[in-house]
Amino acid sequence: MPAVRKYRRETSEISCCLKYLLFTSNVFIFVAALMVLSVGIWAWSEKDMFRNIAKLSFIALDPAFVLIILGGITFLLGFMGSVGALRENTCLLAAYAIFLSILLIAEIGFCALAFVLKDKGWIKDQATEGLKAFIRHYREDADQQNLIDWIQEDWLQCCGIDGPKDWDSNNYFNCSSIAIGSREACGVPFSCCRRRPQELIKNKQCGYDVRKEGYVSGFRFSFTRNHNPIINLCKQPVDRNIHERGCLRAGEDWLEAHLISVAAACVGLLMLQILGICFAQNLRADIYSQKSKWH
Repeated sequence: MPAVRKYRRETSEISCCLKYLLFTSNVFIFVAALMVLSVGIWAWSEKDMFRNIAKLSFIALDPAFVLIILGGITFLLGFMGSVGALRENTCLLAAYAIFLSILLIAEIGFCALAFVLKDKGWIKDQATEGLKAFIRHYREDADQQNLIDWIQEDWLQCCGIDGPKDWDSNNYFNCSSIAIGSREACGVPFSCCRRRPQELIKNKQCGYDVRKEGYVSGFRFSFTRNHNPIINLCKQPVDRNIHERGCLRAGEDWLEAHLISVAAACVGLLMLQILGICFAQNLRADIYSQKSKWH
């Protein structure tokens, strides 16, 4: 009886789980990036910046420009990852892995540079220059104005760089602007004001005149025995009405208080990027393995 030869059938195939996991995750990235990019482009078009780019100072600090750059990079990344995985395109997957690797190396390099230069004051100097630019152009750019108001009022509860006096570098809040009739002269933006308990309507004029000598914060009524009204001026310390702490110090305090959370978020982001590189490379290997059977 002739011997029966048994042939082992090759059962390797492209992992559907890996393929659609990479596709789905990058679709979410793609959609989110498209929304961010759209908001950035809309904000620039509202300011008519596409025809006046030459007039833009400190372009890296413009919130709309930052949204456009972040949205564009993430959009490209999500497109390459989702289409490359869905179409099993090895070129797009390779570009996706290379792009992620470049971002990963750049982020690690930035973190290392920040750690080396943290004691030399370079980071503080850059933050100071950025805040100075925000203060100088506070009334000139609505996006930068909203950003500095959010930092001072909601995030850090601070005022200025080192304190309220830093707002003297803005033409509208400079005390010398009294001569030209600026109502905001010797004042600070409303975002520097402390929140009052149970305040329903935000007082946009709460920062007026707070840096003037002899500042009067309010008044109250009283009555004589003959029921004649008397207005008593209330001179309160300025720090009862506005934040005295500068945003630079407030930012350092916030970072120290949330150091573990920030570090965990950074490590988590790096790990996700490493997983993305590994998934893309594994999917490419599966595709090449299948293609090798065609010949």
